[in-house]
Amino acid sequence: MLVAVRNPAFQISNAFHPVMENAPHSVSVREAVFALLRQLGLTIIFGNPGSTELPMFRSFPDDFRYVLGLQEAAVVGMADGYAQASGNASLVSLHSAAGVGNAMGNIFTAFKNHTPMMITAGQQARSNLPYDPFLASLQPTELPRPYVKWSIEPARPHDVPLAFARAYFTAMLPPRGPVFISIPADDWDQPSELVTERLVSNELRPEPRMIERIGDALDQSERPVFVAGAGVDRGHAFDDVVRLAEIHNARVWTAPMCGRCGFPENHPLFAGFLPAAREKIVALLDGHDFIFVIGAPAFTYHVEGHGPHIPHGATLCQLIDDPSTASWTPAGTIAVGSIRLGVVDLLARPAPKQRARPASRELAPQVESSTPMSTAFVLQTLDKLRPGASLVVEEAPTARPVMQACMTFTRSQSFFTMDSGGLGYGMPAAVGVAIARPDQRVIAILGDGSSMYSIQTLWSAAQLKIPAVFLILNNGRYAALQEFAPLFGFSPGEPVKGTELLGIDFVKLAQGLGCFASRVENPSELEPAFTRAFHSTSPVLIEVAIA
Repeated sequence: MLVAVRNPAFQISNAFHPVMENAPHSVSVREAVFALLRQLGLTIIFGNPGSTELPMFRSFPDDFRYVLGLQEAAVVGMADGYAQASGNASLVSLHSAAGVGNAMGNIFTAFKNHTPMMITAGQQARSNLPYDPFLASLQPTELPRPYVKWSIEPARPHDVPLAFARAYFTAMLPPRGPVFISIPADDWDQPSELVTERLVSNELRPEPRMIERIGDALDQSERPVFVAGAGVDRGHAFDDVVRLAEIHNARVWTAPMCGRCGFPENHPLFAGFLPAAREKIVALLDGHDFIFVIGAPAFTYHVEGHGPHIPHGATLCQLIDDPSTASWTPAGTIAVGSIRLGVVDLLARPAPKQRARPASRELAPQVESSTPMSTAFVLQTLDKLRPGASLVVEEAPTARPVMQACMTFTRSQSFFTMDSGGLGYGMPAAVGVAIARPDQRVIAILGDGSSMYSIQTLWSAAQLKIPAVFLILNNGRYAALQEFAPLFGFSPGEPVKGTELLGIDFVKLAQGLGCFASRVENPSELEPAFTRAFHSTSPVLIEVAIA
């Protein structure tokens, strides 16, 4: 399978990554780096500039594009959405220690999302570093750890282009993730060489013996169940997992806290969404003798649990591309490698015995309008009106279970959220997704609290004239914290300090940043507001007051 990138003469293969075809000869570090980036299809740079980054952008190439964010967390969030929607790595430019520090929340999210991202940061000139200069990063490679796969400040200016090449391969190799390069300001004009061509495998096949053991256990089971995670969508295994489930008549749950759509939610075999709680997972999977977790941890928990991790008498198997995740899976048989190739190998086995199709999932009933509106009514209306090819980016933690009941995602790469639980990702990620997919309408579903973490993103959306729709569900509080309070010993009705969000005018905020915005309080105004937004050629914010 080939993933096209912006340079039509260059393609990224899941098998190999060509870098450059030029023979080495002396050029500046700047020329060598931009030549490499051009060959890799990385001609968009997401950034918030500082002084030590300026030398990189002198004589900026005409075929490159700089996407400005007004805060570093927003910059990384945009790059995350872009990389996930494009399939290629994204390139980020941050400022030294302070800028990287501002970005760390969304760097953590990119790490948990397995987003391939090359993060660069300026550093003070090498000759100035012995004197602890203003805004220098004293330990630049340590600052973003442990939430990057690889981190370097090259020992010599000559090594900077090779560091970019290694960073790209490291980011793109499974499990994908962010990498970090610190670059002293005086390196860019130093002599270097163009990076020579290399071919690097990008898809590692799981060990055949482990796939055979999983296949045998699956074939012998009477009541199999699958748990599909974000790795299914990231690994281009969506259609293959559907075929495997159909062959075995296995029910399919979505893994807890899953950041992508891993299985069509209108499919008769779709069972629903597992919660991030051990006892509840065991109860929902009870009755199945074989559990196959595909592209997800087994399992993600949000609160402390007790007892077994799987039902008594059940067998757990897992296919995952992340050895670290495999290392802590508490039980079962685990195959590590490409999700797609592992499922393809299971599909190549002889046809299994016939099983009866399990009962289909019961759908949530339609919700009536009310004043103030319920979250369910708002999202049900949105699902009815949104364009069929639209993409949804979500960051409304309290509303997510309601969204899962009221909205249906049926296609690969149609839904994006964060695997980390960290706030400030959704609004900028929607902009990044829209840049990567300009022919599709992007809808961001946001809570009032989470939207304030990266509200500056609306300026970028307005400047870029991105026709995204930002839906803010405003309940005036950090509702998730209030709902969690009883689990941490709060008595019924006891107030939770720091959870009320009053007096925020999202319409004025959006308008001040250049976006058209409206507030909807009456149910009769909701459909017209959505319809106008879906016909707009510029970004639109809709604030909805909900109960």
